[in-house]
Amino acid sequence: MTTPDKAVEGSQPLNGLKVIDMGQVYLGPYVGLLFGFSGAEVIKVEPPSGDSIRFATSAGENPGAMLLNTNKKSIVLDLNDEVDRDAFRELVSDADVLVENFRPGTMEKLGLGYDTLKELNPRLVYGSGKGYAADSIYADAPAMDFPIQALTGLIAVTGFADGPPVKSGAAITDFLTGVHLYAGILAALLEREKTGTGQKVDVAMQDVAHHSLASNISGYLISPDNFAERTGNQHALEIAPYDVFPTKDGTVAIMCLVDKHWVALSKAMGMPELGTDPRFEKNIDRAAKEDELDELVKSWTTKHTREEIFQALNDFNVPGAPVRHIAEVARDKDMIARGMLFEHTHPQIGPVPVPGSPFHFSRHAQTPPRPAPSTGQDTDEVLGRGTFSKKQD
Repeated sequence: MTTPDKAVEGSQPLNGLKVIDMGQVYLGPYVGLLFGFSGAEVIKVEPPSGDSIRFATSAGENPGAMLLNTNKKSIVLDLNDEVDRDAFRELVSDADVLVENFRPGTMEKLGLGYDTLKELNPRLVYGSGKGYAADSIYADAPAMDFPIQALTGLIAVTGFADGPPVKSGAAITDFLTGVHLYAGILAALLEREKTGTGQKVDVAMQDVAHHSLASNISGYLISPDNFAERTGNQHALEIAPYDVFPTKDGTVAIMCLVDKHWVALSKAMGMPELGTDPRFEKNIDRAAKEDELDELVKSWTTKHTREEIFQALNDFNVPGAPVRHIAEVARDKDMIARGMLFEHTHPQIGPVPVPGSPFHFSRHAQTPPRPAPSTGQDTDEVLGRGTFSKKQD
């Protein structure tokens, strides 16, 4: 019998790792956030005006900055100033990781590119997130989530067939790329344990987005002449039912990926005979009669609430869930009960629900995230550690 691991209070797997977070907006800061969740000391370096995401709204400081900067320290450095560049170099001299997602050439123009910093600290793992790869024909194009979604086809496949292309409601390429960059940096750190030498890790939003189009590209390759680029809430492949259905108090998402799901759903609906009806026997059959099938499912869902449908789906092991609104998700009761949402108070905004770590390690206890710092809050503490003393105003 396996003995359960004993979680250690106050410890995390990356305790002792020093990370310099130069991230802007979402991509870079999310990498730093993941390192902070894993126990690393994350020092966020901001310009005197602060990271641009802090003031991306007209209502004062952006709550998103609080979500992305928990478990970090913030220092202010003007990297156009030689004295501050010296301070930055000292920070990097004993750092394990540096993360940046500036436009190509920005760090090099400051004299702080990877080729320079690796001479200062050969063990440094330099993580760089960009919109387009360095060898892409688009390498120098301004890139953020929206244009990346456009160029990579994500917008083209989002929306309904009879409507215009629509962007994803979430900044998916920023966060997908952040996860990939975090993983790449961890791989480089693992290799450093063998070689003693760091390296540069590049991840491009364009490349990551392409991976997420597996179903869409598969649908195109299977049937290029009849390919439906936008399918709304339906699947790009021949999978049915797969849609959002109305209920008495909202909508629910229901999918039958394989035939056994349809048999189970027919039982959940109280119409078990549909599960053996030859018209709907296989996915390809159901997809061909999708409109008729959806009406049958709708005749059931409209008689019940979202939660009643959700419970029935769970009882019969059918994938599906209520479509919840942001007002519900922002203060999700399950997330709060599991210690995944915490309320931090911002002096201007008031209470802000802040997510906890998505990592659950068997030998490390979950701890509430430390509140995000204000711009430059930790400058004196961090820069006062070494031999360097930041110039006084």
